Amino acid sequence: MNIGIKKFFNGIEPKSVLKYSEFVELSANTITNTNEKDLDELGKKYLEYKKINLQRTNRIQKNYKPKQDLIDLVQRIDKPQYWLAITEDWCGDSAQNLPYIVKYVEQNENIDFKVILRDDNLEAIDLYFEDGNPRSIPKIVAFDQNGNELFVWGPRPKVAQNLVSKLKAEGYSREEFNIELHLWYGRNRGKELEKELITLFSQMKNI
Repeated sequence: MNIGIKKFFNGIEPKSVLKYSEFVELSANTITNTNEKDLDELGKKYLEYKKINLQRTNRIQKNYKPKQDLIDLVQRIDKPQYWLAITEDWCGDSAQNLPYIVKYVEQNENIDFKVILRDDNLEAIDLYFEDGNPRSIPKIVAFDQNGNELFVWGPRPKVAQNLVSKLKAEGYSREEFNIELHLWYGRNRGKELEKELITLFSQMKNI
């Protein structure tokens, strides 16, 4: 990271920094090369998460067509930006959001989008998680060419976050509210995320 980004990560140089395509490939290889017989019950559960998320990722990448108004906005960014997505491949919110976001950032060569694996960088990334927050991911942190922070986004669109908060308040377990959350994602098909991206790109178009 040649602009001193590490100062925004508690002075620690993040490791396991990948291109998005490398992140997806790493997940696919992990799934292929993992023997379920070697896993405990928790490991098997996380492997299933990874399989489902890869399917979600591939489906969005294949079927989603970027909106022209958003493409126009992202193409107005005429100075280098660095977008760092903190995540893991077992994260359902990541699979439901990052493929959409990548469709737009790849429309502009000025945006350098990288993935930072959360669990390899816990000490470095904690600056971007509030006290008491269970390090919810994905979290996207963006910087300009001088290393100035532009925005922090995540872990999910605000409407989805409000849904999760409501279901938790009603006593839903994690597994129960995750079912409702992913049903919401399936119905919404990235529309709420598009609204938030319009706001982000509109704010940055003159940077």
